[in-house]
Amino acid sequence: MPQDVSEPWEYTLHIPHDPRAVTVCRRTLRLILTIHGLIRLTDVAELLATELISNAVRHTKGPAALRLRWRDGVLRIGAWDGDPGPPEPAPAPASATALADAAETESGRGLTLVQACADVWGWHPLARGTDRGKYVWCDLGAA
Repeated sequence: MPQDVSEPWEYTLHIPHDPRAVTVCRRTLRLILTIHGLIRLTDVAELLATELISNAVRHTKGPAALRLRWRDGVLRIGAWDGDPGPPEPAPAPASATALADAAETESGRGLTLVQACADVWGWHPLARGTDRGKYVWCDLGAA
């Protein structure tokens, strides 16, 4: 039975440095949103989470984590990785043709898609003891 969507919740999934973990994250996200009665957000949320986690796995050498948080009608999707350097979005396409070409490529489009599909996104470096890294996040409203 779906839970009350007004109640806040949070999940964190720690993943190894393995490209197969992206699929695990996507399927876990779908399950979480389904049990919380937020299936309408699933398609866009899966796209956003896939891009964030793919970047974490592709561009770093260590483990990563996917964090999902629901509060006040907003789903925050975040990815942690061990590289403290800033994420680098691809330059925005200058025309509709360039945008269509960018959509056909396999890499370099992740943060461009996040910018286009999320309500807002950002990142910040993290330091906890000897652990270093960054947290890249985006918000998706329920409206």
